[in-house]
Amino acid sequence: EFGPGLNVLTGETGAGKSIVLGAISLLAGARADADGVRTGAREAVVEAVFSTLALTDLEAALAARGVETDEHALVVRRTVSGGRSRAQLAGQLVPVSVLGELFGGRLEISSQHESQALLRPETHGRLLDTFGGLLGTRETLAERYAVLRRLDDEIARLRAAAEERARQQDFLAWQVREIDAAALLPGEIQSLSADRARLVHAARLAEDSASALRLVGGVDDEDAAPARDRVAEAARRVEAAARLDPGLESMANRLRGLAAELDDVARELARYGASLDVDPARAAAVEERLERLDRLRRKYGESEGEILAFRDCAAAELAAITGTEARIDTLLVERDAARTRLASEAERLSRGRHAAAKRLATALEEALTALAMPGARFEIALEPAACEGDMPCGPRGAEEPELRLCANAGEPARALRRVASGGELSRVFLALKNVWRGAGAGMVLVFDEVDAGIGGAVADRVGRALAELASVHQVLCITHLPQIAARASTHFRVSKRDVEGRTRTEVERISAAERVDEIARMAGGETISEATRRHARALLGEAAAAGAEPRVRRVRPGSPPA
Repeated sequence: EFGPGLNVLTGETGAGKSIVLGAISLLAGARADADGVRTGAREAVVEAVFSTLALTDLEAALAARGVETDEHALVVRRTVSGGRSRAQLAGQLVPVSVLGELFGGRLEISSQHESQALLRPETHGRLLDTFGGLLGTRETLAERYAVLRRLDDEIARLRAAAEERARQQDFLAWQVREIDAAALLPGEIQSLSADRARLVHAARLAEDSASALRLVGGVDDEDAAPARDRVAEAARRVEAAARLDPGLESMANRLRGLAAELDDVARELARYGASLDVDPARAAAVEERLERLDRLRRKYGESEGEILAFRDCAAAELAAITGTEARIDTLLVERDAARTRLASEAERLSRGRHAAAKRLATALEEALTALAMPGARFEIALEPAACEGDMPCGPRGAEEPELRLCANAGEPARALRRVASGGELSRVFLALKNVWRGAGAGMVLVFDEVDAGIGGAVADRVGRALAELASVHQVLCITHLPQIAARASTHFRVSKRDVEGRTRTEVERISAAERVDEIARMAGGETISEATRRHARALLGEAAAAGAEPRVRRVRPGSPPA
């Protein structure tokens, strides 16, 4: 059970201290590896209890997810089996991503690998922005940069297709003009086809209609009467007979109807014969018109409806293409506005960075002085960022911040990767942590061998810096340095032993007497002598005296130990 303040974990190399770190990483939402499950075991389980007494915002975030704590104690459980991973909060299953969301700003793990990241200049901008409280501005700038890039991409895409678009536009316009010029009417093709048939066979139609007219209403020869006269005569005779036999009345009516119908047919045949036109010019015009419409049918559809529908589709596509230029104009207007907003945000971020850079440099120099680097001088250079085209800035702002260190008096400040030794880099990293975290409270900070490359008096200063951090946060530190271990509020020893042919790593809290031997081992090696014990007691005494100094604030009651 970790206590408030500074908790240290010590042990021989390979004892399994990294297992503790991996377990805490899983609780913070890190990705699980199936290889972490012990051979022969069904699953790996990590479980921890977090005190939420002083973290009302965390309890509110839990309540929003329907998770309630038991007397301000939150049980977090992570299970890994095969390729699967499960997470629970207060016994309630939750997505693993929720762990990262809840503990991302409350449980922070720092390793020697992370301190090496300081050698990469691309990480320095976020460090500066974090210190200056500019992460929100940075994110807004990144969003506006992405908007401007999307507009540029769309404009470039539309412009790249301009030549093909122009060809397509000409072709569609020609198709629409061709169909419009034909002035096509619904049913026209069928009507013209009938006209052409009448004009081609006009003579035959005139002869046949005249013959029919003679048979129906005229005299075909001297001995024959026309059909309508014969039917009329038959109607008169049946009418006379019906006066004698009323049963013939219906037949008389039918004959009278036939006579009237024959009269109508005769009149229509006469009109039809008169309407027949054998005009060659009219026939040629009809033929020409049908040929034109046949060409449209071969291209655009069988019927007038299909041809006109094709025309409407082509016109709509043409309108869309024609609207592309208008779309580009609109996008250019939007781009100007987006660029103005981006430039404004970049200027805002630049102002904040210039102010934060001075404060951070001063704070780091003070922190490094406390870490036995009194002559260290820090600079945060704000080099102009590479910008594409007429972009007012890069995706991370108008400048690329770079941390520069002068570790020796009289030398110019240079990039960390060029001047910082391993020990200096560890101290710079710890100084950054102190500068960032000194103002807040209530976090769990885990350090994994960030003391690499240092020793002696410097190690004592590093231990003091860790103790200062532990006055406002719960700090867990894996270390090989006795000077740091001596400053622990709670000391754990990590050891490895064989049990029934299997290796076990055990973590145990050690007593005051055991601490003397453990620190003596760290200071003097495998053989513990009375001299190394005296040295260990001296380190513990110095640490206790330093802990009584008023400048080191102690953890407030109710701060959240894990």
